[in-house]
Amino acid sequence: MMVETWRFIDFQYHSPAFNMALDEALLEWHSKKLFPPTIRFYGWDPPTLSIGYFQNIHKEIDIDKVNEYNIGLVRRLTGGRAVFHDKELTYSVIVSEDHPNMPKTVTEAYQNISRGLLEGFKQLGLNAYFAVPKTKEEHEKLRNPRSAICFDAPSWYELVVEGRKVAGSAQTRKKGVILQHGSILIDIDENLLFDLFKYPNDRIKERLQKNFKNKAIAINDVANKKVTIDEVRNAFYRGFEIGLNIRFEPYELTEKEKAFVEELAKEKYESYDWTYLKSNRREE
Repeated sequence: MMVETWRFIDFQYHSPAFNMALDEALLEWHSKKLFPPTIRFYGWDPPTLSIGYFQNIHKEIDIDKVNEYNIGLVRRLTGGRAVFHDKELTYSVIVSEDHPNMPKTVTEAYQNISRGLLEGFKQLGLNAYFAVPKTKEEHEKLRNPRSAICFDAPSWYELVVEGRKVAGSAQTRKKGVILQHGSILIDIDENLLFDLFKYPNDRIKERLQKNFKNKAIAINDVANKKVTIDEVRNAFYRGFEIGLNIRFEPYELTEKEKAFVEELAKEKYESYDWTYLKSNRREE
């Protein structure tokens, strides 16, 4: 089978707004045939809580705690639950819906892209596998998560190690383009994570946090040795090449492209309207 060349934008730390603006810009450029299929790796400065497109911030997020910890806050283009981005490798995949290797259904395309993640974990020596519901009860648990926290439970075809979620992803389709991005946990601070959300009472918070330990895990909790961000980057670089049968061509944004992203970040992703007011509009 012929190996296709995709662009690769290497790991850098960016602001929350810039990260989400760049994902949207890549989707836009790919839809206009200005960019080939692209994968990027990135980090967050400062550590950030990203909110799913449909989430209600006012009901689910403790804004006072977000501010107290100096945590960034941004709303994603993709759905799903909130993700706390800190000690992790974040990835984005941008590819056409019409790409010959992308199935038409969301679930199957999600699984195909996630093969890159599966191979990445293998590169680190971890026995990762896809979360697939085997019974009706498991199916309902995956469909109806109990909390607003992404890593509280795996979704279909997300990666788990020792039965616990180790990578969380979300996908959207716009203008004929698939955008899938997600988090690969290297370490996790559970106490900080759970402080960022609202709960009916302390007892429920304690129960959810206790159960969380059985549902989510970070690479350094299960790896034979502590891994660095560079080691994780290298593993998933190779993992995506193997899993998607591609080779990477490194790419750096031009000054014109950076300026476009910075303007989109300022006008949209840093705006109060985008971050907060969707919650209010859904309640009208």
